[in-house]
Amino acid sequence: MILAVDIGNTNIVIGLMEGTETVDTYRITTRSNHTSDEYGLMILQFLQLSNFSPDDVQDAIISSVVPKVMHSFISSMIKFLGIDPMIIGPGIKTGMNIRMDDPRSLGADLLADCAGAYTTYGGPVLVIDMGTATTYNYVDEKGAILAGLITTGIGTAAAALASNTAQLPEVQITRPRSILAANTKDAMQAGLYYDCLGGIERTITQFREELDTDFKVVATGGMSRIFDCPLIDVVDPTLIFKGMASIYAKNV
Repeated sequence: MILAVDIGNTNIVIGLMEGTETVDTYRITTRSNHTSDEYGLMILQFLQLSNFSPDDVQDAIISSVVPKVMHSFISSMIKFLGIDPMIIGPGIKTGMNIRMDDPRSLGADLLADCAGAYTTYGGPVLVIDMGTATTYNYVDEKGAILAGLITTGIGTAAAALASNTAQLPEVQITRPRSILAANTKDAMQAGLYYDCLGGIERTITQFREELDTDFKVVATGGMSRIFDCPLIDVVDPTLIFKGMASIYAKNV
């Protein structure tokens, strides 16, 4: 078994992988002030909850967009598991051809998403990751990442709305019962949802118009499950772990 760790701006998600199968996942709030001991104890608890021991873990791979967390997290794996993890970054074989102006600017998480989508579903494919930010990356039939788009995630939009207004509350991100809202909370939830849904649908349509080709649309990320969008073909919550398993296999 390997540990696949996705360190994002909001959450750290740990996947317990057996081959390409994700056995279990666990989520931690991303905080730069956690010590290596704290991370290590969390990892041990997660393994125990899934009926595994540290000896069952053969190796680990990390995708991170939060450099401040890396030292403590890597140290925790070395100390508690005796493993120096593989890090997705320069010099790592991914099987993907990044044909963008600055290939190094593509986040490790998005690279793993694209690898997971291409390996699992083939190309061409549009990969949408709905997290702190909502990102779109297009992969052609040969596995080349040709274009990307970044916009505000729905959770980030909700937080900005609450923090920058005097009387609007924080609201849970959820699919509303109706757009016909009769109170502030429902109005915010419906407004955030339909505004974001409209942006998703329009963005997919624009990709189709400019590429003038058909492609599969695969969505992932913490917010992907709440949207009911007929233009999305597959919602795959474990897509990044499939990509990390693919990348790991190419480098071992």
